[in-house]
Amino acid sequence: MNTPETIYVAGHRGMVGSAIVRQLLATGHPPGRIVTRTHSELNLTDQAAVRDFFAQVRPRQVYLAAAKVGGIHANHTFPADFIYQNLMITANVIEAAFCNGVQKLLFLGSSCIYPKLAEQPMSEDALLTGPLEATNEPYAIAKIAGIKLCESYNRQFGASHGVDYRSVMPTNLYGPGDNYHPENSHVIPALIRRFHEAKELDAPEIVIWGSGTPLREFLYVDDMAAACVHVMALPKARYEQHTRPMRSHINVGSGADMTIAELAHSIARVTGFTGRIRFDASRPDGAPRKLMNNRLLRSLGWQARVDLPTGLALTYQNFLANTAQHPSPMAAL
Repeated sequence: MNTPETIYVAGHRGMVGSAIVRQLLATGHPPGRIVTRTHSELNLTDQAAVRDFFAQVRPRQVYLAAAKVGGIHANHTFPADFIYQNLMITANVIEAAFCNGVQKLLFLGSSCIYPKLAEQPMSEDALLTGPLEATNEPYAIAKIAGIKLCESYNRQFGASHGVDYRSVMPTNLYGPGDNYHPENSHVIPALIRRFHEAKELDAPEIVIWGSGTPLREFLYVDDMAAACVHVMALPKARYEQHTRPMRSHINVGSGADMTIAELAHSIARVTGFTGRIRFDASRPDGAPRKLMNNRLLRSLGWQARVDLPTGLALTYQNFLANTAQHPSPMAAL
């Protein structure tokens, strides 16, 4: 009788990690075989603590979804935190996994790894072909390092130790479990909170950073989790047939994008905000367009299922449920 493998999901309290846990449970993995640790239980920037954890638990698979994340404002304000913490988390987990016999690991990166002016839609081959977007360069450097760590361990230890470390690069994600901080969150959760609070306060206008013209692609987080489990389960021969030793990451996206202005109006409709929407063009826009080429993942048998209107509605319902438990200070004014 085969014993089910123990799976460690790093970052299980985050939006992506929690979605991966939901997906693993939904696809039949026994709850007792899914290992998680909170930050208070295991600080992933502490190398000794990470090594001790892997030596004690000895998981057979790892989903590396833990990261310090944030929007343009957070990346601009805390660049040292973003590069240091993400480099340490990634290096510590991958090295400890290898030292304790983990053969299957999936690293989650970000679409910001690609050059600011990369040809659209961005293919996997665009990596390291030009300068990065300045506003999140430290975070992007850490994510590129994660890709190269996986590739380097594969190249050095794939044949001798059966190491099979893979990387997926999601587009902009949103959904249940997101961070709704008014300044340090990504665009969809930040706008959902702002539009909701503006509606509650009957505000006549909302001002949004930037011109509203940049194009962005969005993917519902449970779709991302399904893609992660799909990629992890691919036979090694098939994965290697569609990738290269030094270009092995896979894009994960919805295949469609929209302007920030269109997104704002969509969120206004979902939340019921009827006031004016004004854009402050003096604020930074970020990259002009970020659309992922997901042809490789489609060829491997996966595509997104949740469209943006459905995903926004589900996300707003989740926000309202959380707000009812933890009311916003602004909403009480």
